Amino acid sequence: MSSSPFYITTPIYYVNAEPHLGHAYTTIVADVLARFHRLDGREAFFLTGTDEHGDKIMEAAAKAGQTPRQFVDRISGLFKALWPRLNIEPSRFIRTTEEEHVKVVQRILEIVNDKGEIYFGEYGGWYCQGCERFVLERELKDGLCPEHLVKPNWIAEKNYFFRMSNHQEWLIDHIKSNEGFIRPQRYANEVLAFLKEPLEDLCISRPVSRLPWGIPLPFDDNYVTYVWFDALINYLTGLHWPHGEGYAKFWPVAWHLIAKDILKPHGIYWPTMLHAAGIPVYRHLNVHGYWIMGEAKMSKSLGNVVQPLELMELFGADAFRYFVMREMSFGLDASFSQEALISRLNGDLANDLGNLFARTTAMIERYCQGQVPRGLPAGPAEKALKDWAAETVEIYRTEMGRLNFHLALKAVWEYVNNLNRYIVGNEPWVLAKDPRRKPELDRVLRNLVFGLIRVAYLVWPVMPATGEEMLKRLGTALVISEQGLDYILSSAVDPKGFQVAKGPAFFPRVEAVERKDREEKPPVAGPPPKEPVDIEEFARLDLRVGLVVDCVKPEKSKKLLVCTVDLGEEEPRQILAGLAEHYDPEQLKGQTVVVVANLKAKKMMGLESRGMILASVDDRSVKLLKAPKGARPGTVVR
Repeated sequence: MSSSPFYITTPIYYVNAEPHLGHAYTTIVADVLARFHRLDGREAFFLTGTDEHGDKIMEAAAKAGQTPRQFVDRISGLFKALWPRLNIEPSRFIRTTEEEHVKVVQRILEIVNDKGEIYFGEYGGWYCQGCERFVLERELKDGLCPEHLVKPNWIAEKNYFFRMSNHQEWLIDHIKSNEGFIRPQRYANEVLAFLKEPLEDLCISRPVSRLPWGIPLPFDDNYVTYVWFDALINYLTGLHWPHGEGYAKFWPVAWHLIAKDILKPHGIYWPTMLHAAGIPVYRHLNVHGYWIMGEAKMSKSLGNVVQPLELMELFGADAFRYFVMREMSFGLDASFSQEALISRLNGDLANDLGNLFARTTAMIERYCQGQVPRGLPAGPAEKALKDWAAETVEIYRTEMGRLNFHLALKAVWEYVNNLNRYIVGNEPWVLAKDPRRKPELDRVLRNLVFGLIRVAYLVWPVMPATGEEMLKRLGTALVISEQGLDYILSSAVDPKGFQVAKGPAFFPRVEAVERKDREEKPPVAGPPPKEPVDIEEFARLDLRVGLVVDCVKPEKSKKLLVCTVDLGEEEPRQILAGLAEHYDPEQLKGQTVVVVANLKAKKMMGLESRGMILASVDDRSVKLLKAPKGARPGTVVR
């Protein structure tokens, strides 16, 4: 627990199209982080909003038959209206068309210009309309923008330029000397790799004759500000830079949250702009991966987006929030499917959490007239439960702080499963048959409610409506305490005497919902079968069950993971697996896999690999081939 404040921002979303799952995920993550830090005793400020200037806005407005102002008012309104429906509560929703923002952008331009960091010149280059920037030759893939898969247009015109190249060495040094400035580390490495080449100066204007919809340059009203130089400054406007109380309090602890497609503007343009203006840089740039549909990232420009409102209406806002936070390992790509969402809802939410809550409250209604009993004095069982809770809170706090949301939730669900096992082990229904054992029954039921209260607090950042409703039905209410998460381990949340209220099931089981486009998607086709082999040839393969006891990612490889695998031998083996682009090392630890045990040893990058971990591979995904649960390491696979 810490008393230091916390500031989290999302990108401000470009309003050339309606919000989709990618927008919703980033904003949910920011909301979860803000709630978590408040729960752990910090004052938190959460900023989101919309980016409303530029070429694409003009183009989209014209297609809609509206003026740019009419268009941005409508689309910005859709974003603002969506967030409460997903239980998202930003501290401020900012728009780049606000008068305050226009003044802040113009003031920073004046400062940078007065320092000689801006000059007028002529430039010709490949301009991507989708990126709204000039794309370097080395960035193109087969002549196309790698992000939008279209050929950029060649544009040559006179514009104003920011001397970004002046700050290249400073930025390299800052990234290298400030661990976690850009995280996960793979994205810091990506920025550093880009900075190995000379950094070109940044074009920061567009002629009014070509683009009238923008913020006028304060020193030349024949030009408007380039959309990135305008948009990035919102993070300061949102805190009332330069003299606002919020700026002084929150900017020193600023965390930015982005998807990896806008790494370059946030990892290069923004820190050099701040440095040139004499403004301290942000503390952390946190970069997440893409949601994958089939074989492509989810993108409005590619037309394969999932609408969050559709999912929220089908499954509920909290179930949707839980799914995206549990399913994606932050920094890596994740696959989205309705089937995976339903599996999480029916398994984790309905079977585990929902069933635990329903069983516990039903027994209190049946055996205690709905009032949580006082129970006997604490004994070994209570100490074990308290130790479970303390360990869970510590793991949860650590992993949430590291942005390992899936691991934080995994720890909470292990605690939920412990409580379910506690019910089975103590058999309250048996205790209830013997009046002499009533005190023992009371203690068991009170311990279960204690556990549920702690679960309700821990799920609240991810599922706020669920956490608050759980507490309400248990006869209490959410308290944001200066003690932070330690509060939920204290006697302050002792449930004795609380009156339990009835209510509908939190997460009723659901079946698959047919999507309109389901039949339009062709089945995944694998490669044709290879030449037949006889049984003797196949028998030469020694396939064994292996337990991954450890897994790390070597610094110099983008694709390899170094796995330590127990095959029931005297010592575990080291096996190199090309899974780094599909799995986080933490995801592999503890997995029971199938291994080709008699593959000849091979060296890669100076490391020896003694075996092969099997996986299914198609044009959409790579998935581990897992052995059945309970299979012992070394078991032969036939």
